Formats: sequence, C-alpha cells, structure tokens
Amino acid sequence: MLLRDNGIRTRHLALDSLDEVSEADADTLHRRFAKHAPALASRAATDALQQGNYQPRDIDAVIISTCTGYLCPGLTSYVAERLGLRPDIIALDLVGQGCGAALPNLRTAEAFLSANRCETVLSVCVEVCSAALYLDNDPGVLISACLFGDGAGAAVLSAKPNLSSRRVEWKATSSLNNPAERDALRFEQRGGLLRNILTPGVPQLAAQHAKLVLNDVLRSEGISHDEISAWILHAGGRKVLAALRETLELTAADISWSSNVLSEFGNVSSPFVYFALQAALQNNAPAGWWWMSAFGAGFSCHGAMLKVA
Repeated sequence: MLLRDNGIRTRHLALDSLDEVSEADADTLHRRFAKHAPALASRAATDALQQGNYQPRDIDAVIISTCTGYLCPGLTSYVAERLGLRPDIIALDLVGQGCGAALPNLRTAEAFLSANRCETVLSVCVEVCSAALYLDNDPGVLISACLFGDGAGAAVLSAKPNLSSRRVEWKATSSLNNPAERDALRFEQRGGLLRNILTPGVPQLAAQHAKLVLNDVLRSEGISHDEISAWILHAGGRKVLAALRETLELTAADISWSSNVLSEFGNVSSPFVYFALQAALQNNAPAGWWWMSAFGAGFSCHGAMLKVA
C-alpha cells in the first residue's frame, strides 16, 4: 500500500540534513519546531506583506495557527519580533485545529475587520510536520509519515481594497464541528510525542462534511454549484481528494490547484489552502465565485465563499 502512487511527487522538510529524520526523541522534535516554525512563519508573512505592498507598521493584528508544536509565548511573539510589528498589535495564537485551521484563522481576521477593531490583519498558518514525527506499525501512522510536509502560508486581510493585485473578497462562511467523530482524525500524546491518528474513514468523512458546509453557503447566498469558477480545497491525500471530487461532483480541472499542491508539497496541513489559493491567483484562474474549504481535527470542516475579480 505504501509503495503505490499516493499523488505526492516531492515534499519539503525543515531539516538541515535528511539524517535528522531518524532523530525522533521529544527534546529533538521540540527544538526542531522551536527553530523552524518561527522562521517559516516569518518568511511566509514577509512574502505576504511584500506581495500586498504593506509595511510591518500597517499591521493591526497577527493571528497564527499551528498544531505541530507548542511555544509559550506563542509564535506571534517571535514573528512580531522578526518582522518588526508594532508593540500595540493584537496577537492571537490558535492551536489544536489541525489541517482545517486556516479557515477559522481567516474567519477571526474577518471578524476583527467587520467589528472595526482593525484595518489590516496578518493571518499565518505554519506546520513543522517533521517535528511531529512518530513511527510504529499502525497503518494510519505509516501513511501519515508518507503524506505530510513542512510549510507555512500567510495572507494580509484589509478593510480597504488593494488595487495592486487581484481583489479577493470574503463573502460568506460556514463551519461544521462533529465531536462524535473526533477520534477519526487527531493527535494523541504518547511517550511525550505527538502521534497522528488517521483512520480509513477519513476520506468519506471529509467529503460528506465538505458537501454539507458547501450546500449551507450555496443555499444561504443563493449561488448555484455551476457558478463556482475555482475550487480551493484542502486535499488531505489522494484518497481524500478523490472522495471530494466524487461527492462534490467536480472535474479533474476543478481539483487541479489542490492536486498540484499535493504533488509538489505533500499535505502541509493547515497552510495547504494558502498554497492552493496562491496557485490559482498566480495562474489567472477565472474571476467570479471561488470556494475554499478545509477539514481537520474535531472532526471539523470549514468553508468560505470568495468573490475574486
């Protein structure tokens, strides 16, 4: 099973040497997270600021999500220091939401903007999956080791339109949290290490929840399935993406942004949808309604309808 095509061609790991992969004691993995998570998050945040023509002083709030390590103070302290953000910013660290964290992160940023608490919010997701490495003979653990890669994604959300790039508007959102299925997909602690629980039912669970969230927004906004011109989906893995395609009645072209990211980077967990969104924007995906959705620990699923010009 592990030798078959899993839809992943390359992965990127935050290691100085591949020899470090075998070093999986708790202290080593924590040091790996403490070293690389702030660096990856800061790099992604810097790129987002530059692409949007923002300066660090423009940022009123920074929200960072992760699930592959723990720091206190949180990552916002380190990223704010590295970027030179103002000392009076709102700094919010979100943890424990797994692969689906980007949507709650962005939804929190949108709430700050809608409440007129901020004019500009920096949203970051970063995962050092190589710092959550655990190996045993459980099929879910072995598959996880073959799927996940390290990465970070970031976006700047503003109450004012940015005329220097394509305009992406956050229009509507929905979430579904199902604690009854919590044990299908989550981390557990074993011997001081994070051990991923990944069960065979996850592809269908993800697809079923994704359809419910999508239909909720389509119904509330009066938008039809056929009006969506781009699909920004967390892939999870090859089987998950296939289940999403079938259940959401999509074509190969519809899932191309997600399948391409999966092939090049693997499952980078919470930053995945940032990668797919950037790919769609850079490759001039058609303007109109775009659907972005991700699922994760909980069992949770989130979606957002974007209007892209």
